[in-house]
Amino acid sequence: MKKTWMLRQLIQSKKMAFIMEAHNGLSAKIVQESGFKGIWASGLSMSAAMGVRDNNEASWTQVMDVLEFMSDATSIPILLDGDTGYGNFNNARRLVKKLEQRQIAGVCIEDKMFPKTNSFINAESQPLADIDEFCGKIKSMKDAQMDEDFVVVARVEAFITGRGQEEAFKRAEHYRQSGADAILIHSKRSDISEIESFMKEWGDRLPIVVVPTTYYKTPTSRLQELGVSLVIWANHNLRASIEAMQRISSQILQDANLLRVEGSVAPLEEVFRLQDAEELKLAEQRYLPFLKDPRL
Repeated sequence: MKKTWMLRQLIQSKKMAFIMEAHNGLSAKIVQESGFKGIWASGLSMSAAMGVRDNNEASWTQVMDVLEFMSDATSIPILLDGDTGYGNFNNARRLVKKLEQRQIAGVCIEDKMFPKTNSFINAESQPLADIDEFCGKIKSMKDAQMDEDFVVVARVEAFITGRGQEEAFKRAEHYRQSGADAILIHSKRSDISEIESFMKEWGDRLPIVVVPTTYYKTPTSRLQELGVSLVIWANHNLRASIEAMQRISSQILQDANLLRVEGSVAPLEEVFRLQDAEELKLAEQRYLPFLKDPRL
């Protein structure tokens, strides 16, 4: 089953779906084993894992390297947080080709300027892309794709930057007409008033994706009632790993031994299992002549 088709089905299903953030091959595999049907390859999380800011300081080719490991480690679809498409329409359409080569199922691009700044940092001062220019970018990406099921999600930042409902709706409608497969409507409020007002006017024109990082107290059943198609848990594996590493590192430094931490970290056997070490052992017996089991 194609990963692109799987993602398209998640987005177009009448039942609201959930995808989880990952930022490398290991976290992607954990997301899949947890039971999620899709992965959000977070730009924030991948940048942070590299030790750089979420300002396109990691090049798009470096992001591609991470995605390749994530794709190889999993069989569920990956939706890339593609920032602004890493440049103009020409960069964005090349991005699509490279994503398809790595079996990445889709990409989300946001209507801000390159280089981007994270949506939760000085959001009101961030300029938005020209609507016509962004529509041209969407069209170029859809024209470039070879797989008809590859998904392009257009992310609207009007609420994030304080431009309000009218601007958000206008942009979303233009992006729909330009060929976007879904709209991600983003909000930084702690309630869902902006999401509610948008959804009531939007109807069922195109599937809607949301990221409830700040309005996490809202029951997901309410999002389902509003007609949301896909919910992204956008950065929680990264944040969990930071807390765990800070705690363990501080404890080891303080104690100068492992007595108080060994029981609270994953055993090495679990690391080896996630790396699929057993498969290599069996393959060595099959393919290395001096290890070959005569029964095989």
